[in-house]
Amino acid sequence: MVYSVSGIIAEKTEHFAVVEVSGLGLKVAMSERALAKLPPKGEKCKLFTHLHVREDALDLYGFESEDMLRFFEMLISVSGVGPKSALSVLDVAELGAILAAVKEGRPDLLTRASGVGRKTAERIVLELRSKVEAKESAEIVGNMESNVDLEETLVNLGYRRDQAKLALERVDKNITKIEERLRAALAMLGRKR
Repeated sequence: MVYSVSGIIAEKTEHFAVVEVSGLGLKVAMSERALAKLPPKGEKCKLFTHLHVREDALDLYGFESEDMLRFFEMLISVSGVGPKSALSVLDVAELGAILAAVKEGRPDLLTRASGVGRKTAERIVLELRSKVEAKESAEIVGNMESNVDLEETLVNLGYRRDQAKLALERVDKNITKIEERLRAALAMLGRKR
């Protein structure tokens, strides 16, 4: 029904953005990862959207790309996965890594999403595994596993989880050894202090 929204960002919070379109402010729920990529308040943006209709509400969910929108709609088609849980899954990693985890049959990587337990993650993998495409999925899942371990290490060193995730995502993909990835992440985190 509402496929995309283009307008000025009037507000950004932890869970949603308000996009002003011709004097109308639309509250668009988004993943934390997508919100972080939005331009600053007062700038123009375009979001692909899903209008979720319930008996007592009309909720608008926004995404930076059509691929993310399509995967979100696949997620909410799985029994037991609502829009908030689907956004949480999208916050686990980049879309390509999530698709690789599903393709490789790795529900344990999806359980890192808030509100997604083992059974729900297994159901997501079971129902979507044949529907998703992911290139080099085994390699991507291996990197995802090492990032999970490195993220825990950084959290144990006193960094916030969101800082650790962001630093690990920014580490050069060509750096494959765990010790070198940890050093590079620590160097990035050290610059922010």
